Amino acid sequence: MTQYTTENIRTVALVGHGNAGKTTLAEALLLKTGAIQAAGSIEKGTTVSDFDPLEKSFQLSLRSSLLHLETANTRVHVVDTPGYPDFIGQAIGALDAIETAAVVINAQAGIEMITSRMMDWTAKRELCRLVIINKIDAENVDLPAVLAAVREAFGSECLPINLPAAKGAQVVDCFFNPSGESDFSSVAEAHQALIDQVVEVDEELMAKYLEQGEEMSPEQLHAPFERALREGHLIPVCFTSAKNGVGIQELLDIMVKLLPNPTEGNPPPFFRGEGDAAEQFLPTQNAAQHALAHVFKIQIDPFVGKVGVFRVHQGTIKRDTQLFVGDGRKPFKVGHLFLMQGSKFVEVDQVVAGDIAAVSKVEEIEFDCVLHDSHDEDRIHMKPLEFPAPMHGVAIAPTKRGDEQRLSEVLHKMMAEDPTLKIEHDSVLNETVLWGLGDLHLRSVLERMSTVFKLEVETRPPRVPFRETIASKAEGHHRHKKQSGGAGQFGEVMLRIEALPRGAGFEFVDEVKGGTIPTQFIPAVQKGVEQVLTTGPVAGFPMQDVRVIVYDGKHHAVDSKEIAFVTAGRKAFLDAIMKAQPIVLEPMVRLEISCPADNMGDIAGDLSGRRGQVTGTQPLRAGMLLIEGIAPLSELEGYAARIKAMTSGHGGWTMTLSHYEPAPFPLQQKLSEEYQKHRKHEED
Repeated sequence: MTQYTTENIRTVALVGHGNAGKTTLAEALLLKTGAIQAAGSIEKGTTVSDFDPLEKSFQLSLRSSLLHLETANTRVHVVDTPGYPDFIGQAIGALDAIETAAVVINAQAGIEMITSRMMDWTAKRELCRLVIINKIDAENVDLPAVLAAVREAFGSECLPINLPAAKGAQVVDCFFNPSGESDFSSVAEAHQALIDQVVEVDEELMAKYLEQGEEMSPEQLHAPFERALREGHLIPVCFTSAKNGVGIQELLDIMVKLLPNPTEGNPPPFFRGEGDAAEQFLPTQNAAQHALAHVFKIQIDPFVGKVGVFRVHQGTIKRDTQLFVGDGRKPFKVGHLFLMQGSKFVEVDQVVAGDIAAVSKVEEIEFDCVLHDSHDEDRIHMKPLEFPAPMHGVAIAPTKRGDEQRLSEVLHKMMAEDPTLKIEHDSVLNETVLWGLGDLHLRSVLERMSTVFKLEVETRPPRVPFRETIASKAEGHHRHKKQSGGAGQFGEVMLRIEALPRGAGFEFVDEVKGGTIPTQFIPAVQKGVEQVLTTGPVAGFPMQDVRVIVYDGKHHAVDSKEIAFVTAGRKAFLDAIMKAQPIVLEPMVRLEISCPADNMGDIAGDLSGRRGQVTGTQPLRAGMLLIEGIAPLSELEGYAARIKAMTSGHGGWTMTLSHYEPAPFPLQQKLSEEYQKHRKHEED
């Protein structure tokens, strides 16, 4: 296989809403460059990207897929990502591996929910962006209106770099060509707008441009073009029909000639150290330096085992290279090194800065870890991505008795692959709950457990994740004294508690003076306090937003032991809680509902009946609205079916955690009574 330098590598993620044509676009790119001999079909389940049996069954992408192609002495790494909200975590995870995010828009549908989100997420990550308007030759498309909507939604920096021509049968370049014929707008005007936008970032070049008053060469414009991309001053817009191959060669030309190589993009957000002491670390993207790579995807392959997919940010990684995982002291040897082409593993001898590659059967590798070949790169980590909080849950239990341990193992394998999956175990109800981003997300996980891991489970709705906290300050005290023949147990703790702002979590403060509680017993007090946090006294839900300040106590030179202070800390905390007006908090979620504009009144009324409210609206494509709202999670059971009924199947919705707030008193009373009954039943 040809070896490429870092300067001859491009990394691009295809992101955007579901059904925008990202996977078909990836097929068209592979076909055009000779990587495949015939384009596959989503309907037939023959695409390179959607190789998983579940993807073929669902006919949509469930996981990000890694591809690579070679054209014009350049290797282009392409990450094809899912576009449905339930699987958006896979798309977000890919953002740490690329220089450029290509946001694909369906020309028939226009700007959709995930389109806007991906533009926001990629801007926040300071990635270069490219907009691809796909399906330009479909029926009843209004391309001028789509381009205008893009510019209105995302800014005047969105400028066409090519335009459709011959009634959508081809596209004409607007950057290198100063003139030409197009279906709408003017190639000359588009060309002039691009040049003006690019030279604005370079004062010296702008002065020269104004002085010479003539066309600037591509060589003069390359550096400022890359700078305009880096600074978000320019977001090129191009047009394609992936299905019919229109604009594909022009898109490849853009990738090779205009998109940044790894040395030209914005530096990835690496840091050395932890917390406030962390300092930004800038990898050099130099193939001759120490190796540094970041794992952005974990894949559990039935035949290959655990696969860690990583982007090389510095240095060169070869077969037999010794790599450390994070701050680990023991390196692993790279036995096999792969480039990925969908389901295929293409073995290579080495990869350099800019490449996306994979290793297998290294159990220490986890999502978001850093790989390096020198202790000079210890304590380096990537700034964590922000993923949506999983708010859709299902309680699961193995159908077959004795499979509990196997269920735990399978769940942890699937969590390793998907950062938006979460597992919680409710010790009070002995209930295991799997949390995901939506019903389809959870259904795909359950089907994968059945088909890949041959594990059958029973499911039922989970409890809503209520929380508990306190409403006022209070003090608590407990003396634990136990004597039974030999050495006894003694520990006395005095503490006070106070509420923290919503979302602050838990704080433990040691203000003991004079050694009344010896330093070695303070962790025991904290342990006792934290035992209470897992099961609140009102309704058995975890406690949060509480500060505990231990300020005094007593000990005995002989009888004081760790267990005594664990018990004293726990009971002193409980004593304080009951004096501090404990309350139940309920989760409030942000809703985004896409629906026909005619259904606005029905949805607003239904939301009001669920103790929710509409907070805003945004127009989408013709006749469609995006309704933003907020509502208690406890009131949204069966909401997907309700949205489907109100919109005649034309609506969709997503939710993310907003905050916690006190539940209405009748609901708190009901939850408390249910908890007390459960406790009494357990005691009996």
